[in-house]
Amino acid sequence: MKEAAKYFVVKRKAVPEVLLKVVEAKKLIETGKAETIQEAVDCVGISRSSFYKYKDDIFHFHDSFQGTTITLTFNMDDVPGALSDVLKVIADYGANILTIHQSIPINGVAALSISAQVLSTTGDISGMVEAMEKQQGVHHIKIAAKE
Repeated sequence: MKEAAKYFVVKRKAVPEVLLKVVEAKKLIETGKAETIQEAVDCVGISRSSFYKYKDDIFHFHDSFQGTTITLTFNMDDVPGALSDVLKVIADYGANILTIHQSIPINGVAALSISAQVLSTTGDISGMVEAMEKQQGVHHIKIAAKE
């Protein structure tokens, strides 16, 4: 019986350099900037064996989420317009907001959960989360679920 795939979401700074280089080599091949795998791995400075070992196990965050629903959880300061700013980021990236749940603020901070559908036209999800985190009053966004 085949074991079900398990996925982890980690920030870029926690990913070993060799894995980042595998992603970079794959991009060179996909964009036609490298014609062969050997050319791509030479450009990024890894071996062919490293490329083949990891090529099917690492991919851009956005690629793995297309056509799915993600649920983001975070805390936000209770300030006028803060939620609107976050929702605008999601809209700007082209994700479809499905649900929004917000707790009553306690000590000026509310807990939020937003579910959004990731479409083929949705921009880079990691960029979207990063842009959301930069909004005033937003704290610790986590991807709670992927369906």
